Amino acid sequence: MSRPLFPRTPLLDGDDISLKREEIRHYFHTTLDRYEQLFETLRNDEAYYKKPITLRHPLIFYLGHTATFFVNKLILAGLITERIDSRLESIFAVGVDEMSWDDLNSTHYDWPSVEEVRTYRKSMRTLVDELISTMPLTLPISWESDWWPILMGIEHERIHLETSSVLIRQHALHFVQPHTDWQPCRKSGTAPQNELVHVAAGSITIGKNRTDHQHYGWDNEYGLHTADVPAFQASKFLVSNQEFLPFVEANGYQTEGYWQEEGRSWLKFTQAEHPIFWIRKDDSWHLRLMTEEIPMPWDWPVEINYHEAKAFCNWKAAETKQPVRLPTEDEWYRLYDTAQLSEVPRDTKSCGNLHLDYYASSCPVTEFPYGEFFDIIGNVWQWTETPTYPFSGFDVHPLYDDFTTPTFDGQHNLIKGGSWIACGNESLYSARYAFRRHFFQHAGFRYVVSDAPATLPASNYETDKLLSEYAEFHYGDSYFEVPNFSQALAEIALAAMGNKPMRTALDLGCASGRSTFELARGFDHVTGIDFSARFIGQGVQLSQQGVLRYTLTEEGDLVSYKERTLSDLGLDQVKGRVEFYQGDACNLKSIFTGYDLILAANLIDRLYDPDKLLSSIHTRINTGGMLMIASPYTWLTEHTKKESWVGGFKRDGENFTTLDGLKEILGKNFRLIQGPQSVPFVIRETKRKFQHTLSEVTIWEKIS
Repeated sequence: MSRPLFPRTPLLDGDDISLKREEIRHYFHTTLDRYEQLFETLRNDEAYYKKPITLRHPLIFYLGHTATFFVNKLILAGLITERIDSRLESIFAVGVDEMSWDDLNSTHYDWPSVEEVRTYRKSMRTLVDELISTMPLTLPISWESDWWPILMGIEHERIHLETSSVLIRQHALHFVQPHTDWQPCRKSGTAPQNELVHVAAGSITIGKNRTDHQHYGWDNEYGLHTADVPAFQASKFLVSNQEFLPFVEANGYQTEGYWQEEGRSWLKFTQAEHPIFWIRKDDSWHLRLMTEEIPMPWDWPVEINYHEAKAFCNWKAAETKQPVRLPTEDEWYRLYDTAQLSEVPRDTKSCGNLHLDYYASSCPVTEFPYGEFFDIIGNVWQWTETPTYPFSGFDVHPLYDDFTTPTFDGQHNLIKGGSWIACGNESLYSARYAFRRHFFQHAGFRYVVSDAPATLPASNYETDKLLSEYAEFHYGDSYFEVPNFSQALAEIALAAMGNKPMRTALDLGCASGRSTFELARGFDHVTGIDFSARFIGQGVQLSQQGVLRYTLTEEGDLVSYKERTLSDLGLDQVKGRVEFYQGDACNLKSIFTGYDLILAANLIDRLYDPDKLLSSIHTRINTGGMLMIASPYTWLTEHTKKESWVGGFKRDGENFTTLDGLKEILGKNFRLIQGPQSVPFVIRETKRKFQHTLSEVTIWEKIS
């Protein structure tokens, strides 16, 4: 008896509320079941704690991460108020994309037991199931709906179903075991001779709008992109292991001329001589699958990273004297349209090796035809020349503001078409996933021949309006003779320290990071933490590259272009003394402690539970150390429920200010030594519109 189809991502409209509720419940539980089943391929508990690769966390992280993601997003959305386990929800909060704020230092983690994580997952299941049963449901479900974070959590788990399977595939073989429900393809034959097929010129229109309620979507799918695509030729098949072999045998991995500068750096670091999943045994090639090694199936697609695919294209161009390269995202959509494809059927198997409908591996490149082509979708993801970028009209979802924006850096290339395990949103026409070019997925490639160069949209300048405003606020010009706010706060803090030790400082709620750098003028080491990876990215970019570029709105669609460097700001010499992490101020990891100073600037009135931070912050400061709080006390229910405000309300018929609240909460462990004093700041919105605000600054000395 064949396995039932793995459920497709739900349609978000309909007429029957009860049926839609049950569809989402089924989608939730089957997704969790399949994800947990994936980890049954691990042979023992030790396999959870040994890193498959140094660039990622051990697998215990991924078992816990997708579960705590639900709770963290539901807390942020205000759909729940109590955590299940704040310790685990902190440990498992932030995934890895090899950004500088990713915390891969294993000494920073006291990993829980496997059983503890499984117990947590059961508790999360119960919690979410109860929400699915009881939350009011109105159709269609929209971006703004309370149901969006539930769908977000499910689709997030499906992403990690794939990425975790890649890590398992990279794990030492003695840590994994075959599983009856994860059986690979057993077919293999003679690899076909690849050939080029003509694709006519045509136009494409891609992108979704917020009123499109057909399926859940990630932020980068929204907006609009149109393009006229010139005619080109594309390979009939994905590049097979057989077709890739001559490149290996021609010393392609040792010939620097085939590799771009970034690829050469990767090659030098890894000393790679052939694809990572190829294994040389007894003078013959084998292929590593998820849980076993098999004799090389030469007619399966080769699975490599972008650098290898690009080097192969350069080699083939040299061999054939033709302009061979990878397709762009636009050209992939022309292939999709040419093949007259449509979405994965809801009740029958896909027409490609997709959505776990067939195998737990790739399969021969000859198995799934689409007109003159094969494998336009499915089998393996296909690398493109296109670094991911925002469509016109792009916006971030407030519950997951760092899903895509950190990848708008020119260093993450789009992969298209899905793999054998690409499920749910990943399998859709609109899916846009991107990875660093040296990362591995179940990804291969096809090549194109075209006289037209690959059109690569630029994203060197930060164009998000809010981020640009903060870049200017932190690093830009002063307006109306008001000094730079971040710099002014740091100067006040350094002066207040006097002769006290200045070893370590924490800039909590650091945003774009200017105060982090400024504090490093006096402190030996400064850590900047913010909830938003988007903001941290600006500080990271400056610390790594020394330059930050962004646009500023002048009026309407008119913008100006700005560039700031650390050297221009006199901060180049301190960049080695700062580091940035993403974190929740109300649920920080225990390692963030032992500070001589903590600065919390314009933070407390943006927290969902400020009392939780204020009543425990003394545990993170050395005795005699300083706490500096700056805030305009702009209490808004959209950030903080009214019952959680520190002040700004009547108590017993009398005014109760935020300063009153701070004295009440902090007075047990601190004494107020300076302030309150008002420090002004100006935020530029357009050339003719500015916000002028006063932030009240108080400085507290820890006494116990």
